[in-house]
Amino acid sequence: MREFHLQIVTPDGIQLDGNATSLLIKCSEGDVEILASHTDLFASLAIGRARIKTANGERLASCAGGFISVLGGECKVVCTTFEFADTIDVERARRAKERAEADIQNAKDNETLECARLKLMRAINRINVADLI
Repeated sequence: MREFHLQIVTPDGIQLDGNATSLLIKCSEGDVEILASHTDLFASLAIGRARIKTANGERLASCAGGFISVLGGECKVVCTTFEFADTIDVERARRAKERAEADIQNAKDNETLECARLKLMRAINRINVADLI
């Protein structure tokens, strides 16, 4: 398969900078798969799974928030968090899930409730992605 350049950046730095044959990622409007020669695109990312295929195989990751840009055949992903499945600390994610569930039960206002719901969604996504490997 043909390749394209893919760069994934978070506040912690560059998570990936290399060639890929496919990127499947969850955008706010649904899943998008990027292949070589993809049309230009700019979209916001949702909390979800990302799948990257390269000549060396496939990797899954948990991704939360940010943007994806495809311009001139190059793809850049700038996201709040991006964790490859094989690096996810599942026990930590389970504890985060439990804390978020408690925060939802104890929320006293809509802002606190929404924040707790987002934390719960991120924790569940991390657990689900880790369980896929």
